[in-house]
Amino acid sequence: MRLMVPAALAAATALVLASGPTLRPMSAKTAASFDTVTIAPGAFEFRLSGEYLKAGRPVDAPKRTVSFRLGFDIMKVEVSAADYAACVADGACEAAEGGNSSAIYPVTGVSYRDATAYAAWLSGKTGETWRLPTDEEWAFAAAERRSDDALGVSQDSANPAERWLARYRTEASAGKRDTEPKPLGHFGMNRKGVADIAGNVWEWTSTCYVRATVSTNGKVVHSTDNCGVRVVAGSHRGYMSTFIRDGRSGGCAAGLAPDNLGFRLVRQAPSAISYVRGLWARAVG
Repeated sequence: MRLMVPAALAAATALVLASGPTLRPMSAKTAASFDTVTIAPGAFEFRLSGEYLKAGRPVDAPKRTVSFRLGFDIMKVEVSAADYAACVADGACEAAEGGNSSAIYPVTGVSYRDATAYAAWLSGKTGETWRLPTDEEWAFAAAERRSDDALGVSQDSANPAERWLARYRTEASAGKRDTEPKPLGHFGMNRKGVADIAGNVWEWTSTCYVRATVSTNGKVVHSTDNCGVRVVAGSHRGYMSTFIRDGRSGGCAAGLAPDNLGFRLVRQAPSAISYVRGLWARAVG
């Protein structure tokens, strides 16, 4: 498909390109402040998030091949408490629980709305588009740090207690967890260069909770999205209400409540049109 660019915008592009290196790409403007990792295009096997039922009984979610044709940029570390405090000081975010404003610790005690408010504020400050990752993007960026949440119980079992016991064994096998947040970088980098992913701070994603019914051959025949609950990602996948801050008050639809909850953001690649419009805006001052 041929991209049609208005003549005025095309002229702006030519003007900016002719003006030389003093006008840098928008992405370079924030590189020093927000270190990002470019996740290369690729494909992977991804187990769908949510609750799946077959013949009225819970089963492991089906797998799908997910492809990223263009790749994407994701923050190397989680948003720090100091970064978030700047949004609070600007009046665009509510204060995080705990009141921490350290530059070396991730922000925690933030709701989904807090995270999206920060993304909107940062987008306004930088002129770029920042957003929460989808569950698929987070899992792809996590690479070897991502864990499969399948329980390995027979899909045809008629005994629901088997799944309860399997979940108990899975969670108990993790042993006693250290729930104290650690300085940024404490958990090291994965093979893609993303730090602390799947550490002991869970991260908000933009993906809604799904409840679905699958057929005997594993095909999804019906599903319902509940965007009042979002997927949170960490050492295991969880689900959290968007309307509460504290997981201890009861917000998880399945699995263990996250010990801590923060977030990192994806930088949305600009469309060709918006990129040219940005060039035009900068050219005309």
